[in-house]
Amino acid sequence: MHFTLTLIVVIAIWVKGDYKNWQKYHTTMLYYALGNLTYNFLCANYLLWKLDPDIMPNHSMTEMLYTFVVFPGTILMFLRHYPSTFKKQIIHNSIWIAIYVGIEYFFLLTGRIYYQFGWNLGWSALLVAIMFPMFRLHHKRPILTYVISVIITILLVWIFDVPVDVPIEERPRHDIR
Repeated sequence: MHFTLTLIVVIAIWVKGDYKNWQKYHTTMLYYALGNLTYNFLCANYLLWKLDPDIMPNHSMTEMLYTFVVFPGTILMFLRHYPSTFKKQIIHNSIWIAIYVGIEYFFLLTGRIYYQFGWNLGWSALLVAIMFPMFRLHHKRPILTYVISVIITILLVWIFDVPVDVPIEERPRHDIR
């Protein structure tokens, strides 16, 4: 399913021609990748959610598929068609939030994603509802976005008691499928 979603994103980008202006959105694509890689680094032995791989051999490789294909593709499609009026922006953000939450809910129902340490679909929905406006903000005001992102990251690490201060060799090991 993860691989299928990746193919759908690639086909959608190709058909709509979104790939032609990738340079315009490149920094925001990197911002999204950096955020996902930061999560995977900080939570390497304390994953709040983990993906059950399908074609890819493990969670990490599946995450790389998302980090380097699906997420940049999302940015291309999301920002390229970003509307100018506030009402249309709300609708645009809401559609993308619904798409992401809907896909994750489907993955939850089919066992392609698992939650632990208090994370759940509600937290994912909240994170996605914050993420999409942050993508637009990053495109317009990147420094401000990085400052806000650090604050959000610190809050989430604190709320979920992510053991970032414990040396890696002393952290609890969790089996990743």
